[in-house]
Amino acid sequence: MFIQTEPTPNPEVLKFLPGREVMAEGTRDFREAEEAQASPLAADLFDIEGVVRVYFGPDFITVGKHPSFDWPHLKAPVLAAIMDHFTSGRPLFAGEAEGQSGGHDDGVYEGETAQIVAEIKDLLDTRIRPAVAQDGGDILFAKFEPDTGVVWLNMRGACSGCPSSTATLKAGVENMLKHYVPEVTRVEQTLG
Repeated sequence: MFIQTEPTPNPEVLKFLPGREVMAEGTRDFREAEEAQASPLAADLFDIEGVVRVYFGPDFITVGKHPSFDWPHLKAPVLAAIMDHFTSGRPLFAGEAEGQSGGHDDGVYEGETAQIVAEIKDLLDTRIRPAVAQDGGDILFAKFEPDTGVVWLNMRGACSGCPSSTATLKAGVENMLKHYVPEVTRVEQTLG
């Protein structure tokens, strides 16, 4: 098994490509070791000193490290944990607890607002999320405020905490959404 690695725009996050499917549907973001207990692979990665975040994408895993650790020291144990997991045949999740999907928030919107939200989600899915996934992250719809025109998005994986995420959100995502969906006035990032 050969696992490729790619840098991401976030220097604290590295993207690992095991050359096979990781998540059949959705994505999963682990921000704490306790959350990671749902997945044997995520738990193993959090057991490596310096690992502070794990994100499963469709065909990649991004791993976030604490700033006081260096990738040259962390890369080998992370690669070993990923290789051990996939060669062992263990499931990605313990039981059926896949939990958090990679989908957008399913808040209920009615009438014209529902149409606006559908357009926003379609743009995210077709134009924005595929590009962001190449950098090891994801951007999901959280909510739309029809009174103010503000769209709230949740940044996950390498995008969460990335130094360039604010620029991506404002210059890229906000401009595109405002162009195609005139009701959008601003884009903000949810915390947590």
